[in-house]
Amino acid sequence: MIQAPDFKERQIFFIDAVKIPDCELSLRNENILIKEEGKTKDKIPINKLVAIFIIGDMTITSKLLQKISRAGASIYFLKRNFETYASTGAYAEGNYLLRQKQYSLSEKQSLEISKKIVANKLRNSMGLLRGAKINQIGKKSRIKYKKMMKQKIEKVENISSLRGVEGVISKDYFGAYFGRIDWYRRVPRGKVDENNILLDMGYNFLFHFVDSILRVYGFDTYKGIYHQLFFQRKSLSCDMMEPFRCIIDKALVKMHTLGKFDAKDFGQRKGQYYLSYKNSGKYAYIFLKEILRYKMDIYNYIRDYYYLILNEEGEVKDFVIR
Repeated sequence: MIQAPDFKERQIFFIDAVKIPDCELSLRNENILIKEEGKTKDKIPINKLVAIFIIGDMTITSKLLQKISRAGASIYFLKRNFETYASTGAYAEGNYLLRQKQYSLSEKQSLEISKKIVANKLRNSMGLLRGAKINQIGKKSRIKYKKMMKQKIEKVENISSLRGVEGVISKDYFGAYFGRIDWYRRVPRGKVDENNILLDMGYNFLFHFVDSILRVYGFDTYKGIYHQLFFQRKSLSCDMMEPFRCIIDKALVKMHTLGKFDAKDFGQRKGQYYLSYKNSGKYAYIFLKEILRYKMDIYNYIRDYYYLILNEEGEVKDFVIR
């Protein structure tokens, strides 16, 4: 498992293989070489790597994949629309004690942890509103709204009710926070407008970054606590990313206010929006840069969760967005 001092020095890399003719990744002297038509274009030190996101087709050697996995890093292969179609990386599948503890969690324990996750998400949502000087949510002040929703979270008696409370919070928060950027509504993977496409992109990067850390610790990322078991869904990764979604939300509003968003980068086809591929890199860079700003917060959060599950003591500390 990667220790905190080592993880602190590690980075995420994004490779746009479509823009590199005959792209190839190879290994030389503990470095990953990025080659274009047989010539070295760039290199990445393996000991600085936590994850690589590759969009487009490229050649990669089996020896390199083995080396990357041993280094505790992961590779994600993305389509042009940034959908992840394959991944490979480090696993600690032999950590059977951890997985036993995961599957033996009682409904009461799962509910209490889930309440904390949702409460943490509420705190950060209200923090973003405060930072944006938005003091009203519907007919209530932000402070009264936060207090009311926190009480509702504490009182719920099952996961289903907790999801209902979170759904209301998310709807109210999205409307208030994104109201400044010509917001429609949140439609995951719906491609109904430019902002939903960008949120999908940012959340996708965040999800896989969280997933890569969970796998290094040896978690079964399909066994969630708040997001329940569902075929082919990494429910635990969905759980752990919830308090950090605010990082992507803040980045989206920031790119609008700083003039980095350009509607001309997007188009429409058969009633759906799409992001022009040649302009997608700049948005990917913005999101990945923001995730890296908080990489130690994410790492520490998952580490604390690891000790909570394994040792059945302590608690996951709140993440507070800066």
